[in-house]
Amino acid sequence: MNNNNNLQPNNNDKQPKMPKFNMGWFYMLIIATLLVLFYTGGGDSIVSAAGGGATKEATYTKFKHYVDNRYARKVVVNKTEGTLRMYVRPERIRDVFNLTAEQTGKDPYVKVDYGSIDELDKYLVTAQKQGKIADYSYESRKGNGFWDLILNFGPLLFFFFIMYMLFSRMGGGMGGGGMFNVGKSKAKLYEKANEMGITFKDVAGQAGAKQEVQEIVEFLKNPKKYTDLGGKIPKGALLVGPPGTGKTLLAKAVAGEAGVPFFSMSGSDFVEMFVGVGASRVRDAFQQAKQKAPCIIFIDEIDAVGRARSKNPSMGGNDERENTLNALLTEMDGFGTNSGVIVLAATNRVDMLDSALLRAGRFDREIHVDLPDLTERKEIFKVHLKPLKVDESLDIDFLSRQTPGFSGADIANVCNEAALIAARHNAKTVTKQDFLDAVDRIIGGLEKKTKVMTAAEKRAIAIHEAGHATISWFCEFANPLVKVSIVPRGQALGAAWYLPEERQITTKEQMLDEMCSLLGGRAAEELFIGHISTGAMNDLERATKSAFGMIAYAGMSDKLPNICYYNNQDYQFQRPYSETTAKTIDEEVLKTINGQYARAKEILTEHKEGHNQLAELLISREVIFAEDVEKIFGPRPWVSRTQELIDENAQLENAEQTKEEETDTPLLEDMPEEVKKAQEEYEKNQKKD
Repeated sequence: MNNNNNLQPNNNDKQPKMPKFNMGWFYMLIIATLLVLFYTGGGDSIVSAAGGGATKEATYTKFKHYVDNRYARKVVVNKTEGTLRMYVRPERIRDVFNLTAEQTGKDPYVKVDYGSIDELDKYLVTAQKQGKIADYSYESRKGNGFWDLILNFGPLLFFFFIMYMLFSRMGGGMGGGGMFNVGKSKAKLYEKANEMGITFKDVAGQAGAKQEVQEIVEFLKNPKKYTDLGGKIPKGALLVGPPGTGKTLLAKAVAGEAGVPFFSMSGSDFVEMFVGVGASRVRDAFQQAKQKAPCIIFIDEIDAVGRARSKNPSMGGNDERENTLNALLTEMDGFGTNSGVIVLAATNRVDMLDSALLRAGRFDREIHVDLPDLTERKEIFKVHLKPLKVDESLDIDFLSRQTPGFSGADIANVCNEAALIAARHNAKTVTKQDFLDAVDRIIGGLEKKTKVMTAAEKRAIAIHEAGHATISWFCEFANPLVKVSIVPRGQALGAAWYLPEERQITTKEQMLDEMCSLLGGRAAEELFIGHISTGAMNDLERATKSAFGMIAYAGMSDKLPNICYYNNQDYQFQRPYSETTAKTIDEEVLKTINGQYARAKEILTEHKEGHNQLAELLISREVIFAEDVEKIFGPRPWVSRTQELIDENAQLENAEQTKEEETDTPLLEDMPEEVKKAQEEYEKNQKKD
């Protein structure tokens, strides 16, 4: 559907088309001028000649002066061109060329244009009789020949060829024209974005983000609906979210749904080693977009060019990047208008963008594309499982529960990795176990079954991991356990898999329980081995960061309540609190961690028999699951919030299905009389048949 008639007319189309200026012709003109000057030279210019000697042009009077003073060794006359070459005696080279014999090379000569050949013949005969020249001869060839021309200009042409190749390689990605088109936009144009075959159906989940951009699609399809009411097209929308959540895919879907031209580029495409190139490319991109309006410009990773401008000159900002940003700000909302041009941009570092770029009128909407929740992960799995030959018994709900915190890209990687694992085992279909192995491979790394460990090391790792499992089982808000392994993966010697609850907010009690679970491995080492090891380094790092965040950022401290010292300003080298406060924060962090460490030891002491059984089971089987822990400790006292959400969703789905069935089959007594009779007659006929 073409909506160009509904937009404001483009006045540029009415103006006569002028030929575009090409810098290539300018450079060629300079080269040609240099060649002409080099070839013709001046009256006293000295250049390289054929045969390696130097040559100098002189007048006929000067030539006679040289001959009369016995400078000439021999003279060669070219009757065709009307020129002669006077070869200079070696002892007179300095007098003629002001150079040494080594500098002029072999057989230097003076080139002279003569007038009358008869007069020249007489003069040469007289000069030879008087002993002023040793010999003279005549030739009829034109010029110095092709090879003389090559020898004369070969080095110069070779130099220009090398320079051209050098600039071509330096500008290999400068818009297809090397150094001559360095200021041109590198945007990739899709004339009809729907030819890419990407629509909102291909974007699983992200219902909120799709709803936000739906209005942009409606405006591009039918702008008159909004302009009749006085509405204006939004200038731009900024897609913000973690990596892999589908920001670029969503932008392509918007263009695919609208069916308009789509310009795709990256923020780094504007950055170049030449000064002024970035701003030139911004102007060129918007100029092309205006000619294709209505259209969409998509800038991926806009933080590469839209980073906040430095307020401190002493820090030494990037002037070229800031000039590019200024050009982008002007094009998006300056004195000119970009009617019908919508700018979509994506970034995962919105806190680093310049405030002038984020204001209304440039990016009117900030659309958050977050990590998918449980229901959205299920939809994403359905999309990526379509091309796979999966087992019929595969439970998609189970897979979505096993991948908390995974982005759309992570889920696509899980599906691909599962298919590779199944193919490695020569299986006909991809099974549940293949997907579990794929999740383990992505989270923990590749199994290192060949890694050699002593019996003491294996027992220490088992006690450590059993400590994590025991503490998480008896802490109410700790993440539910999925499985525990002491098989080395990646850099880890052992690992415990949990099912994190998807919370919108986190309480202090939840953070303390998770911290206690992290410290369970170190506490088990101290209690049941008698010494501690470096195996808890990652646990201690995570626990320390969590405690510091609680106290310095979340205000969850007895001595520093309701205080947040978080500061995200660039170039901030001074802490936003005093040394006394820093000491208090350190004391509170240490107090919090030690308190949870003592709590972990109390829980382990209370359940030391079960912990010992769990460790022995780990040593013998290397991998245990939540069912094995439940057999030892009994059912977990608390049901996780994730399980509650799953049960609630199942109840809602059943209720909706029941409601649909009731709606599809209304009760007989609620029907009109005519419908009742028709229904009764139909049932009688069915019974007869």
